Amino acid sequence: MFIADLYAYTGGKPYDPGRPCVVFLHGAQHDHSVWILQSRALAHRGAAVLALDLPGHGRSAGPAEGSVEAIAARVAAALAPLSSPGFILVGHSMGSLVALELAVRLGERVRGVALVGSAFPMKVADTLLAATRTDPAAAMRMINVWSHSAALAPFAARPGAPGPGFNIVWQNLRLMQRIARINGAAVLPTDFAACNAYAAGLDRAAALACPALFVLGAADQMTPPKAARALIAACPRARVLTLADAGHALMTESPDGVRRAIEQFCDEVNAAHAAAA
Repeated sequence: MFIADLYAYTGGKPYDPGRPCVVFLHGAQHDHSVWILQSRALAHRGAAVLALDLPGHGRSAGPAEGSVEAIAARVAAALAPLSSPGFILVGHSMGSLVALELAVRLGERVRGVALVGSAFPMKVADTLLAATRTDPAAAMRMINVWSHSAALAPFAARPGAPGPGFNIVWQNLRLMQRIARINGAAVLPTDFAACNAYAAGLDRAAALACPALFVLGAADQMTPPKAARALIAACPRARVLTLADAGHALMTESPDGVRRAIEQFCDEVNAAHAAAA
């Protein structure tokens, strides 16, 4: 379905505007499909689910926005008219920064924020930032090596997952290549520059009026757990779950760990809201 000009995957179930809504926000050079396992699981448990393609990604109208603030403004404008009684925001990497900004814009309608593979500041190495502009193919390969735990031996011939012939590293690379083919070469440098430039993380975290859950990968090379410490400390009500052996691509490296964390968080914040009503 579309909300305004943004595509939203509803997890294989019709969207119910009368239920609290879990909004999934993907990271750089991705689309809603990175949340396919978690979004479907929540939808089939009865939650209203909107897994978005951010502006200029996947099926959503472009171009890609040049800042985290601009992305959040577009998403807030799309969500604001919905009659949902409340939102739980779940963001990965760049999407986690968007979730912080979005929580400020939506205010008391946000019941909780789950930040997956997050960090602040989310600085990008100069070499990688330059490669996103001058050699995107090389940049995407670097990103995929650093986005997965070393135990997977990225781009090795052996499978990167238990299923025969299934390799999550190659799968992620193909997704990034598809985004470039459909939405243009400018998406990758725009996304990474937006992450690199974002400066409001601590202020937005401190302003959160709702609980925050951090889901971090112990083997994350892109946003290592120590890089989230300042953000965690700034949140008035933060809880941290670190998944062992998972890298930055937590949703595929530890799909059930991420699913269970989000499900439990949603249950807790919705129960707390019902008790306070």
